[in-house]
Amino acid sequence: QVQLVESGGGLVQAGGSLRLSCKASGRTGSIYDMGWFRQAPGKEREFVAAISWLGGRTYYVDSVKGRFTISKDNAKNTVYLQMNSLKPEDTAVYYCAAALTNQAMGDPDRYNYWGQGTQVTVSS
Repeated sequence: QVQLVESGGGLVQAGGSLRLSCKASGRTGSIYDMGWFRQAPGKEREFVAAISWLGGRTYYVDSVKGRFTISKDNAKNTVYLQMNSLKPEDTAVYYCAAALTNQAMGDPDRYNYWGQGTQVTVSS
């Protein structure tokens, strides 16, 4: 089992920044990829960014490239999502996920564990 706890969400004005954190516990040695997804009201869950747990390879959805950065601190078992130049359309509940197989990247079906989510609201 892997437990994931997100933090760092909140209310910010357009153009502002937030940093989300996701701390993993449990069988962290089994993790291959970590990802961030988001779900806005009335919309399907959407992939945002992913990082390979060991190699650090990253992958982003086009809409956040150049604005968001995913990073990790293996010693702290924590993944971060730095979000800059936020837009109202970034408003959503953001979820952290862990995959126990490699190459999961943007495919939500390949992630095995999910956090409870943290709300990000960007006002115009």
